[in-house]
Amino acid sequence: MATQSLFSNLDSLAQSLISSLAPPDWAVAEVQRRIVLLLNHVLGQEPEAVARLVRQRGRIVLIQWRAFSIRLAVTSAGLLEVAAGGAAADLSLSLTQELILDIAQSLVRGVKPAIRIEGDVQLAAEVNWLVDNVRWDLEEDLARVIGDVPAHTLGQASRRLSQALSQFVRQPPTASGTPP
Repeated sequence: MATQSLFSNLDSLAQSLISSLAPPDWAVAEVQRRIVLLLNHVLGQEPEAVARLVRQRGRIVLIQWRAFSIRLAVTSAGLLEVAAGGAAADLSLSLTQELILDIAQSLVRGVKPAIRIEGDVQLAAEVNWLVDNVRWDLEEDLARVIGDVPAHTLGQASRRLSQALSQFVRQPPTASGTPP
């Protein structure tokens, strides 16, 4: 008798809920605007990233995973905005890993999730550069709100947690199936 893992059962349940409980259009639009605000905040802290995007102004990137998608247009200021729904994408990036657990494991391991890329090669190279080189300094942003010392303490704790999680994920199972 074949058994399914708890994670695959949870994932199929989540997929059923997602497909049956589609959020209203206004909520999708608001979430997309918030994503763009966050991305622009991070990009705005990296002058090289903005300069690279200025060269791609007017281009549109479509990012998809399952039923979720967002179209991002590059502005003349080198930032992003939500593109009109009917606008043709110059670059399409589709996450090919279906299970959220697989994507999370890839990210914890420091590996990019599997992505299908279609469209403009130069724009794809710029997006790849952004993914590889632009990082959000969450600790610095947090320090503006709660102060330097608490932000640094939270940053250290999150880095230790991330390292422990990463080490746990990389640890090979023993012969008995239980960790050593």
